[in-house]
Amino acid sequence: MNDANQIAEGVFATDNGARYVKQLASHLGRRSTVETDGDVTTIHLTVGRCTLAVTDKEVRLCAVGDDADGLATVQRVVGGHLERFAQRQGLAVNWI
Repeated sequence: MNDANQIAEGVFATDNGARYVKQLASHLGRRSTVETDGDVTTIHLTVGRCTLAVTDKEVRLCAVGDDADGLATVQRVVGGHLERFAQRQGLAVNWI
């Protein structure tokens, strides 16, 4: 990681985190590299990456962008998809 990288953390409170992350990995994996190791999934986009760690009550996200615009794109793509998958429950990613 170099000094230009931008980082943001977020929390997605849900009891169904494993299901949503699996759906997200399958969806984004068609165009991006996705790595899964147990309860941790990393999605690599052209402008950065996002690591998602699933627990019983939430998904913790760590987005890294090559720069500020890249970070905003990673947050929009990953967070936006999670929110759309859970729209019936009205869930949102809370970025810190």
